[in-house]
Amino acid sequence: QVQLVESGGGLVQAGGSLRLSCVASGIRFSGNAMGWYRQAPGKQRELVATLTIGGTARQGSSVEGRFTITGDNRKITVYLQMDGLKPEESAVYYCSARRVMTPAYNYWGRGTQVTVSS
Repeated sequence: QVQLVESGGGLVQAGGSLRLSCVASGIRFSGNAMGWYRQAPGKQRELVATLTIGGTARQGSSVEGRFTITGDNRKITVYLQMDGLKPEESAVYYCSARRVMTPAYNYWGRGTQVTVSS
């Protein structure tokens, strides 16, 4: 059974930092791209940052320079260092593992809540 488990969320003041972690288990295939997404109440899930199969980190424009994604594609672990958090970034943050080669799949964790107070 595949599981992605996020941790590290919590309550932080505006301008503060949090570090999210995601560990996957049960994934038998290599070639996984990892990513962090977030979803605030009443809004669509949006991309925060991704780690490509080759290990290249890419951040969304809104978090560029403040958030950093790192991880190990082989171990299927990924981290998100979030600095300079803003109240509008309060959301549930989800980890994903995606494979486009056969067998293709896209697994999600259950999410971890991040709340930024003003």
